[in-house]
Amino acid sequence: MKEALAKEFVTLLENSIEITGDKVKLLKPDTAKKYARKLAEISALEKGPRAGAARYITRCIAQQMGIVPASIHELYMARGTGEVKPTFTVPAINLRVQTFDCASAVFRAAKKMDAASILFEIARSEMVYTDQRPSEYTTSVLAAAIAEGYKGPVFLQGDHFQVKPKAYATDPNKEIESLKTLMVEAIAAGWFNIDVDTSTLVDLEKKTIPEQQAVNVGLSSMFTKFLRDTQPAGVTISVGGEIGEVGGHNSTVEELRGYLEGYKAALAKLDPKAVGLSKISIQTGTSHGGVVLPDGSIAKVNVDFNCLKELGAEARKYGLGGAVQHGASTLPEDAFGHFVQYEGLEIHLATNFMNIWYDHIPASLKDEMYKYLRENNAADRKPDMTDEQFYYKTRKSAVGPFKKQSWNLPENVRAEIGKAWEDQFTKLFTLLGLKGTSEIVAKTVHAKVIDPVEKDYFVGEAAAEDVTGMAD
Repeated sequence: MKEALAKEFVTLLENSIEITGDKVKLLKPDTAKKYARKLAEISALEKGPRAGAARYITRCIAQQMGIVPASIHELYMARGTGEVKPTFTVPAINLRVQTFDCASAVFRAAKKMDAASILFEIARSEMVYTDQRPSEYTTSVLAAAIAEGYKGPVFLQGDHFQVKPKAYATDPNKEIESLKTLMVEAIAAGWFNIDVDTSTLVDLEKKTIPEQQAVNVGLSSMFTKFLRDTQPAGVTISVGGEIGEVGGHNSTVEELRGYLEGYKAALAKLDPKAVGLSKISIQTGTSHGGVVLPDGSIAKVNVDFNCLKELGAEARKYGLGGAVQHGASTLPEDAFGHFVQYEGLEIHLATNFMNIWYDHIPASLKDEMYKYLRENNAADRKPDMTDEQFYYKTRKSAVGPFKKQSWNLPENVRAEIGKAWEDQFTKLFTLLGLKGTSEIVAKTVHAKVIDPVEKDYFVGEAAAEDVTGMAD
């Protein structure tokens, strides 16, 4: 780090850190803690060297405080063998807006019930429309942990690292390389949990399940091999696979077997010693964001919990931790206890937390964002859509362009939103059986401290990509 930049941040943090070359030393944790939000703000709202420095410094001091990016692989393997009982379901939370404040609410709720089995994630598509690259997302989450006094492993996950069907059809090698590049960026940012989603290439027109899953099997095994070759020494990245697009038909045992048998054989050909998947994502009746009715409310969804339990049990026969449920945040609250009852390993939660944010922001800001949607997302409006349906379906696209405004909300509004989030997380974590999971995490997860590489934080911003139609 250049001397002038280092001096600027040492001064900003009231000499609570010392920077020598690429080494950041934490001197006064309590003083540094006061500036966690400021570091996250610089990371989120600025570009260039100052943003890079804020991200690098945050990662360094977080790890020196015992806040360590980690893989959940070992916990899931213990779940698969029965060493860890299926008494809880791990929430994977997509933080789209005010990520620092939302993560802070997660940590407050977690600390109250001694919970630790929580994943913080963001999808390839969300990185674009929320304007959050992996290192920025990591910074917001780790800075929140610093601010809330949270200690221990922090599980950061790449959700739906998805192959785009159109791009793959046009130039397969280019699309594969773009996803590999993203994986490298994510790993450098401390994301040691990656959900590989090549289920977009499942071809249901084929006659047999192995034929339908052939491309999915080939690519997911290839990406697994790439992740194993790329992961830092001492870290086993938790790799997830997927057998069907969320929102499609419900998954079957036959599909799961066909995929896992094919995957196992394909990975063995690439590398007989390579560690495989820790989990498998299936479809049981949900859709991302829920189904929006004309009045803007969300339709009730019939989740096939027996499907979740049956496929989870089948997955464990193959050495996985179990089955994963996507698109769950907009389900009725009384449904969440069923995920534990039916032994769901992990559920993905996103849209409802953004909905809470929209419910609490000033009307003037919401009006401005909706005006942006009318002007920039008109092509997404279908002929039979009501205004309520249009805004609900597209408003995620306004999050990135209005990131500065969300950061600059009045303190009382931020506090109100934070309280609403914390209350919701407390409810969900209770229903998902997370109380006391810190002990289970401590027993099963051996988080190795991976020192960040300074140059990875000063490489410039990745170019935005077209993520139309991609899962989130």
